[in-house]
Formats: sequence, C-alpha cells, structure tokens
Amino acid sequence: MPHRLKPRYSFRPVTPDDLEMIAGWLAEPHVAEWWDDPDEEIASIREHIDSISVEPLIIELDGRPIGYLQSYDPHLEDDHPYQDQPFGTLGIDLSIGVPDLVGIGHGSAIVRQFVEELFAEGTPRVIIDPDPANLRAIRAYEKAGFKAFDTRTSVYGPALMMARDNEEGEFS
Repeated sequence: MPHRLKPRYSFRPVTPDDLEMIAGWLAEPHVAEWWDDPDEEIASIREHIDSISVEPLIIELDGRPIGYLQSYDPHLEDDHPYQDQPFGTLGIDLSIGVPDLVGIGHGSAIVRQFVEELFAEGTPRVIIDPDPANLRAIRAYEKAGFKAFDTRTSVYGPALMMARDNEEGEFS
C-alpha cells in the first residue's frame, strides 16, 4: 500500500444493528478459521455492547464498514488469563471482514492507527494474542510494531503473546 495513499480508518461502537453484518464476516473462510463458533461469538459481542471490560467496535474505511475490532482490559474480567500484564494494559482482537481487503496491508495499518490512538489516551501497553499458526496476522502485527514475548495456551486456545509499549509510558 503506497504511503501517499495512506488510508484513515475510523472506529465506532457496535450496535445491535451491526450483528448481522458481523455474523456474515464470521462466516467468511478467512475469518472462520481463527474465530470460534459464529453464534457464540455474536452472543458474546451482543453481551459486550454495554460492557465496561470489552469495547466492541466496527472498523470503517472511508465510512464503509470493513471489519470488527474489540479492545479489552484483562484486569476488569474475573480470572482473565492475561492479568499478569502491567495494570493499564489493554488487549485487542480484530478481523477484516471484507475478503478483498485481506492481505494488502490494511491489518497492520488498522492496528497501528488504533494503538496510536490508545497511546494518545495514555494506555501504557497494548497486547494481542494471535494463534501461533496465523502467520498472516503475526506479520501484520509485527509491521505495526508488536513484538512476541510469550507463547501460551489458555481458555482462548493457543496464543502467541505480542506487545507494543507506549514510548511515553512508564514501561518503555
């Protein structure tokens, strides 16, 4: 993706009206491979619409919904497996739902922009936990400045733990 045409993404809260669209994305083979059962995921997203621990968001490119992103605070969930991370750490998960936008640089650009926004708000560290077999995602996160620091297996399955620290924060 040429830098002169750098896209700008926007992130807006998920509403109940978005759930059908997200369900369609979860059915796409490139998404279904890495996410759990679509019905369970939609139920979980619906629950999180008014949650304080998870923020479900729609990723938009030029006003067009193209994917799903959620940020979460592992310290606000009982028994979250990532509570060993420094207080203030936020985790993120995302998927680009539109198949023709996958594999052309959007993933790393979306993550980079979202993380910069979190850092501007004072978040000290952001973590992401792709499946170790999801090489496309891992490459995208590395391009966005994330570095692997651990491999784990939790209730969420196998995870390559990756982090990016806020250079302005106390953990850098």
